[in-house]
Order: sequence, then C-alpha cells, then structure tokens
Amino acid sequence: MGGPSLVELIAEADERGLAASGLACLDRCVPLLGGGDEVLRPLWGSLAEGGAWDMALAEVRVKLGGADVLEDSSADEAITLAYRMLGAVPSARSAAELREWADACSVAALQIHRLLDTAPDGGARPSSLSARREGRTDGMSPLVAAELRRQVRILELLANQGAGAGALRQALEVSIEGRRVLRAVVSRRERGSRV
Repeated sequence: MGGPSLVELIAEADERGLAASGLACLDRCVPLLGGGDEVLRPLWGSLAEGGAWDMALAEVRVKLGGADVLEDSSADEAITLAYRMLGAVPSARSAAELREWADACSVAALQIHRLLDTAPDGGARPSSLSARREGRTDGMSPLVAAELRRQVRILELLANQGAGAGALRQALEVSIEGRRVLRAVVSRRERGSRV
C-alpha cells in the first residue's frame, strides 16, 4: 500500500476527521448491533451540521442498547467489540479523546472483519493488526483488506477535502458500501449457524 499508513493518517487527522473516521468504523459494524441503516444518522447529522454531539449520542445509545451484551462473558466476540466501540464514543468532541477513540475503532473494526472472514488471514496474531495499520499487508484476507482500504480512503478524503458536508457525504458513502458487505457476511453466518 503506497502513501501514508493508517496510523499516520489518524495521527494527522483533525477533530472532525477523527470523529468521522471513528463513526464510519462504527457505522460499518451496525449489522452486528442489530440496528437499521439509519440508526447513526443523528451522529452523522451532528458532524455535518454542527449539532449537539452529546444529545445525538444519547439518542443512538438508547436505540441500540447493549449493556447486557457487554456484561455477558459468553457473548459473540465480534458483537462485543462492536458494542465496545459504541460504548467508548466520547460525549465531548475533543481532539485528544476522539483520536484515542478513532484509533481504537480502527483496530476493533479490523478485528471484527478478521473474525467474520472465512478466508485465512496471513497475519492472524493480534499483534499483526498493528503491522496491517502501518502498511504491511502481505497475506491479508479479503474482508480485512477491504476494511483497511475503506479506513484509509475515508481518512484521505477528509484530509484532502476537509470535513465539510461534501467530504462527510463521500465518507458516508464509503461506509455504506462496507456496511452492506458486512450485513451480507453476518446474514450468511446466521444462516450457517441455523443449519
């Protein structure tokens, strides 16, 4: 992968770019949270229009719940990771808190895609996620590779065009594509578990 690594892009992103990056990771994982495609719209709207982030976040958390999942030690790992992303969303949009959250979301989303991918990942050790995010992508499984490309694409969009409405709309479009892919994967997995 040429150009800056995912780690570098997160380190260089501004507050709105970080919020959009973390939110996009969460958005792609909505199928694991049992939410509809529009469930995160209040947060996207807050980013685009400068609305009250904390109120939008509260609204989303009420819709998605999840406290019971986080307390259940037997819960599916991918679902638990997705709910942790939601639980960790900072209520205040400060750059420091958002950078930490966006970084954690990046790792969690890649791990979720690795857990759901039926193809083997050449670097299945947990530490290899760091190498992936730094640009070492040999032997990546297709689902993980696609998620990594989406994360990089969104951060590059926001870095090149700012976090205005146009860049946010494009970031959301990239995320919607990833959400559709993950929804199909989750659906296949559920059908397989019923067989």
